[in-house]
Amino acid sequence: MRYVLDTNTVSALMRGVTPVAARLAKTPRADVGISQVTVAEIEFGLGYLPASKRRRLLQEQWGAIGPELIRLPWDDQVSRAFGERKARLERAGHRMSDFDLAIAAHAIALGLIVVTADAAFARLGIRRENWMG
Repeated sequence: MRYVLDTNTVSALMRGVTPVAARLAKTPRADVGISQVTVAEIEFGLGYLPASKRRRLLQEQWGAIGPELIRLPWDDQVSRAFGERKARLERAGHRMSDFDLAIAAHAIALGLIVVTADAAFARLGIRRENWMG
């Protein structure tokens, strides 16, 4: 495993953003995973959208893409990384979404690269890539 996809990257993939789809196609499946946090955020986003053609299309995309993405386990090592980083950020007077921090904790605990377009991850000092182009 090399990469953990942030929710914005999975969302871009669902919307058919070409650079994300192309990069994922070139990356071995075993090298890419997602956090259950991302699954929860995607499910929330879909559930929040009003009934529409757009929602149906995104649900179809998630139905096709979601099962293909490896789910990363949440264990004590991830919890420790989350707690340590959250405490460090809070002491420094910085805030970060708990969901984003949970995704980052997976990357920290497992030595992965976060694939995200979200600049908030920069303050954690972790490896990240933006596949949006």
